[in-house]
Amino acid sequence: MSIIKKPIITEKMTDQSEKYNRYAFVVDRKVNKIEIKKAVADMYDVTVDSVRTMVCIGKKRVRGTKSGMIVGKTSTYKKAIVTLAEGDTIDFYSNI
Repeated sequence: MSIIKKPIITEKMTDQSEKYNRYAFVVDRKVNKIEIKKAVADMYDVTVDSVRTMVCIGKKRVRGTKSGMIVGKTSTYKKAIVTLAEGDTIDFYSNI
């Protein structure tokens, strides 16, 4: 089971990382804050100050096509916002 699935790289999170040293990740829905903190510290070799989590509920999407209305749903996921200690950073683009 992988705890951290992928980082969230958006304009808002890029701004948060520059100003407040915060990074966001999509994580497994069954893990808690302590496990997330340990996984981020081990994976990126940084010191984690705090972890905030939220469950983003999937939403219903309706699309009209030639053959009729197509109804679908986006997936539900858990998001963790991690605040790092002063002086620590994570570079997501280093291995590209």
